Amino acid sequence: MAFDDLDPGAASIHAWSGKMELSGSNQTVVDKVLPEMLHLIDPHWYQFPPMNPLWYGMLGFTISVLGFISVTGNAMVIYIFTTTKSLKTPSNLLVVNLAVSDFLMMACMAPPLVVNSYNETWVFGPLFCAIYACGGSLYGTVSIWTMTGIAFDRYNVIVKGIAAKPMTINGALLRIFAIWLSSLAWTVAPILGWNRYVPEGNMTACGTDYLSKDWFSRSYIIAYAIFCYFLPLFLIIYSYFFIIQAVAAHEKAMREQAKKMNVASLRSSDAANTSAECKLAKVALMTISLWFMAWTPYLVINFAGVFETAPISPLGTIWGSVFAKANAVYNPIVYGISHPKYRAALYQRFPSLACQPSPDENTSVASGKTAVCEEKPPA
Repeated sequence: MAFDDLDPGAASIHAWSGKMELSGSNQTVVDKVLPEMLHLIDPHWYQFPPMNPLWYGMLGFTISVLGFISVTGNAMVIYIFTTTKSLKTPSNLLVVNLAVSDFLMMACMAPPLVVNSYNETWVFGPLFCAIYACGGSLYGTVSIWTMTGIAFDRYNVIVKGIAAKPMTINGALLRIFAIWLSSLAWTVAPILGWNRYVPEGNMTACGTDYLSKDWFSRSYIIAYAIFCYFLPLFLIIYSYFFIIQAVAAHEKAMREQAKKMNVASLRSSDAANTSAECKLAKVALMTISLWFMAWTPYLVINFAGVFETAPISPLGTIWGSVFAKANAVYNPIVYGISHPKYRAALYQRFPSLACQPSPDENTSVASGKTAVCEEKPPA
């Protein structure tokens, strides 16, 4: 029988046998995989010996810590933003949506990963492997498109200024619905047959099959990367390019007018508010930059598999998982450090977890975890 005529499980075993004969070893990283999972394992992984158990222990411990911080931090963000009157604005619905996706990322992803790290392999079967990978992809996609929505909201407020049409509650809810629906469509596609979800090289988590050699499967990785990575990146860069340009022009005009009037500054309370919005826009840019730092290693791993540009090891896939999931931890930390009204509300609700805000922070009009500011009610 030809190798190409074998089913995926038999093909994997055949590839493993040949490589083990050459190496003189009979142990691989696939040894502990459940029999019902073998048909999902690419022959590529049979060439690697078992990983040091220390790596599994470190992975389980790291994800446990990150999971606790993320779930706790994002739960507090959701609670404070939904129960604090001054933070209940249309723009801040995007903030809450980002916190929800980050919360679900670690609440759903961390426990199975910890259990699998303890067992040194995936123990929940093929169906849950697909559900797990679909969930992780969904929450990551929702996060980046929510950040894109926040960037456009900052663009609308800062660049267009008083000419901007303010976001409404219905408008924010429509955006959130569209984000979840489009993200779900992309992440359900592998379950329906466009690519597939398989165990990753360390066998403790599942993700897209980036080692498949057929271009139908490869096309999903490329299309998904374009829609869920490069397109949001382009739109965010576009937004912040004009935000920075508008801020620079405004500051230059203020300085020139101050010189003409022979005064130190023309910064009124409105100008101070604009300055606060610009500072929070910088915070948004930092948060979004952290997202791309977190997910870029995973993209590199996927593209390395699709285009066969670099060898991929089981240990390398661990770093991709850790970096991607750690993104859900960054945002709650950024909220507490950078956002005055959130910090003030945090101190009021949880005095032991926040520093006393200064009076000028309490009077700031800025709010929102990712540089979303309060909108003034219509006259």
